[in-house]
Amino acid sequence: MLNRIVGTLLASGILLTADAAWTTNLVASESLHAANVGSVTSVPYGWLDFCGRRPRECHVQRLPATSLKLSSRTWDVLERVNRGVNASIRPVSNLEHWGTILDHWDYPVDGKGDCKIYALQKRRLLIAQGFPRQALLMTIVREANGEGHTILTVKTDRGDYILDNLVGDIRPWDQTGYQFIKRQSQENPNVWQAVSSLDAMQVTIR
Repeated sequence: MLNRIVGTLLASGILLTADAAWTTNLVASESLHAANVGSVTSVPYGWLDFCGRRPRECHVQRLPATSLKLSSRTWDVLERVNRGVNASIRPVSNLEHWGTILDHWDYPVDGKGDCKIYALQKRRLLIAQGFPRQALLMTIVREANGEGHTILTVKTDRGDYILDNLVGDIRPWDQTGYQFIKRQSQENPNVWQAVSSLDAMQVTIR
């Protein structure tokens, strides 16, 4: 039904061209499920180290879980921040950047970094835009090649979307091809929760 309504509006020119990209993603998310989170799990070393160096970023009060309300305006902000950060940081490995294999999480203080730096900067800029902290979650995943990767999950009223330095488009979490491992709790960013695999969710839904 929603697809037919949107199609009619687009054909008649009622929907503005500027809203077309957001509308397409809105339609795609009609049957989207948010990722299931489970028990509390270990906190990544990189986050603990980040908090030790930037305590003001982590000494925050617990807040009730909330999701971002998607609109053409909020979608536009998400896209601008995602594109802008991806374009502004020069990708370098953790070892090349910091001279250590231990995960070093930080903001792009020198204009370069790996996936954690991209995700942290997007989170910071979106919070500065007034987006709720509880909807912006640092997330650990595994790529198809088995390597670990860090992305930013945005919890919305239309499902979970992913901001990723490896991909220009913002994608629903279940269309990334990643194995999701864990992410920050919505209520407290210093608590991390395991994320159920997509396969496990599909079995549950059946």
